[in-house]
Amino acid sequence: MSAILDRPTRRRAASLIGLAVAANLAWSGEAGEAIIGQPADIPVKRVVLFSSGVGYFEHSGPITGDAAAELRFKTAQINDVLKSLVVEDRGGLVGTITYPSNDPIAKTLGSFQVNISANPSLGDLLNQLRGARVTVTAGAERLTGTILGLEKVNRQIGDSRDTVEEWRLNLLSGAAIRTVALDEVRGLDLEDAQLQEELGKALAALAQARDQDKKPVVVNFAGKGERDVRLGYVVETPIWKTSYRLIVPADPQAKPSLQGWAIVENQTDNDWADVDLTLVSGRPISFVQDLYQPLYIQRPVVEPELYASLRPQTYDDGMAEEKVAGTFGSDKPMAKGARKRGDLRDAAPAASAPMELAMQEGGGAAFDRAMDPTAGVGSVANAEKIGEFFQYTVGDVSLERQRSAMLPIVVDAIEVERVSIYNLSVLAKNPLLGARVVNTTGKHLLQGPVTVLDSGSYAGDARIDDVPPNQNRLLSFAIDLQVRVDAQNRQQHNTLLTGRISQGVLHLTRRLVTTQEYAIDNRADKDRALIIEHPIQHGWKLIDTPEPYETTERLYRFRDAVKAGAASKLTVKEEFTQYEAFGIVDFDTPTIEFYAGTGELPQPVRDALAKAAQMRRAMDDQQRQLDQRRRTIEEITNEQNRIRQNMQTVKQNTDYYTRLVTKLNDQETEIEKLKGEIDGLVADIERKRQELHAWLAGLELR
Repeated sequence: MSAILDRPTRRRAASLIGLAVAANLAWSGEAGEAIIGQPADIPVKRVVLFSSGVGYFEHSGPITGDAAAELRFKTAQINDVLKSLVVEDRGGLVGTITYPSNDPIAKTLGSFQVNISANPSLGDLLNQLRGARVTVTAGAERLTGTILGLEKVNRQIGDSRDTVEEWRLNLLSGAAIRTVALDEVRGLDLEDAQLQEELGKALAALAQARDQDKKPVVVNFAGKGERDVRLGYVVETPIWKTSYRLIVPADPQAKPSLQGWAIVENQTDNDWADVDLTLVSGRPISFVQDLYQPLYIQRPVVEPELYASLRPQTYDDGMAEEKVAGTFGSDKPMAKGARKRGDLRDAAPAASAPMELAMQEGGGAAFDRAMDPTAGVGSVANAEKIGEFFQYTVGDVSLERQRSAMLPIVVDAIEVERVSIYNLSVLAKNPLLGARVVNTTGKHLLQGPVTVLDSGSYAGDARIDDVPPNQNRLLSFAIDLQVRVDAQNRQQHNTLLTGRISQGVLHLTRRLVTTQEYAIDNRADKDRALIIEHPIQHGWKLIDTPEPYETTERLYRFRDAVKAGAASKLTVKEEFTQYEAFGIVDFDTPTIEFYAGTGELPQPVRDALAKAAQMRRAMDDQQRQLDQRRRTIEEITNEQNRIRQNMQTVKQNTDYYTRLVTKLNDQETEIEKLKGEIDGLVADIERKRQELHAWLAGLELR
């Protein structure tokens, strides 16, 4: 039975439901999770953030006796919590860990005896409670009885003939049935404790569903006395990032330095108060498995690729060990990563106008001293290698929830050498101003952006990949407009080296040679240490080319010191040995004759090919005869069709008709003769083909 109530009745219904269940909400916590013992606040004391997008959070604090700690998580984090939660209670026992169901709210509400999923009116609710004992307050009268049901009647308004619908509640009170108008009801109490509890649970679940993104997890502890407990779990977090400042001072005696700032975000629902923060540069394997949603098939979680932009450039480290190699412009060997004069302190400013970093003294308008970005900046982190990972630990970090912070974790001198880097696929005409940075900090440098500050001026932005201690990387931060490179002259040659015949197959060996020229013109007034990156073609090897000073998985790197105002050239020559195999029987005669006349092939191979060409020519002659006879038959057939058409227009007892019949008979005789010749030619060609094939199959010539 459905009930439609007017607005005043609906307001009274809401009030009555609230009065009926308000006293029953004490059975549960705020979100409806069972709590055993006194609530306990266990704050976050340790946070470990990984560069793989997860974080480990550890809570610790004192509790007394039986206690319950409530942790709040976003819905998306519950799976990680269920997968990784660990709890320690050395003086007691860890009890039940409860959390709200992930079923749809309508399904949850439908599981209770009193279903309020459809936002029922008071009439609908009372209909669900038929048979329940209630106490109703109507005016000054209080009635206690069992609900029989509701009925709708039409009540006349005064002396008029108009009527209104009125809902009445029928109660069985003792041996009497009492009827109460719902408009007159001022209070309604449920006498059944079980129904009270069910309605309370339903309302608590409904209240919890309003905040779908916050889920409480309650950890219950059982024990006596005061003791410390700890809880730890792994959840998805924003990856911690690093931002670097490469600072090259104007003083040529001062060493360049590197500042690294860690960027962390507290996206949890807990404030961090004096926590021990650890930033780990390793990437442990972490995945998402759906443990929260019951009985559903797991779906893969695909993360978007980070840092997908092709600009700015990043550079791989060389695959070889430390070595000494010559450059293409000088006979003097140079150690990999060595510094020399002409580093960033001597470099020209970036292509764009420099933006000087200065500070104003005494509040005046003039900037008479360059800003020192290293003054007052010190690392707040202890760095150490733990197993295969490297971590930075910062103590006593306080950060409010949903806030972010920058922490200096690297402030060290670093080895820097000025270079220009050319790569045809990056920029066709100019190299990029850059630097070779050797990680002498003793720390693992996580990937991130690098702002280059040269002599107090902004020189450009770069990007660096992960750099373990003592390794080096190239950085590029601006376009070197003072150096031009012409890489348009590229040639390729294909040379036949030799060949052999084996079982009817001609095996050819070819030599492919590609030549790439790089013409360099240094128009600057200072020397340039130029690095040219040349792509590696797998299977090819360098010939008549200076030894690259470094090789990566994808690139050769050649190096030259180009004098100011001078020109230089690098020629990279590569060769590839190509092997081909062809069935000689499948060649046409001109192709066989071509290879028979190729001087690079051994004489026995050429002689065999000449004989194969001769045998193939004989087959070709017979094939031409065969084709000619087939064309003749086709011409005769077309003529016969014309004769038959004429015969249809001529009377049979005429001389002309007889003449046509005679001609048609002669043509049939000729066709039979031609077909016989065709059969003979086909058989002869096939016999010669088999002879050629058998002869070639027995050859082994080099």
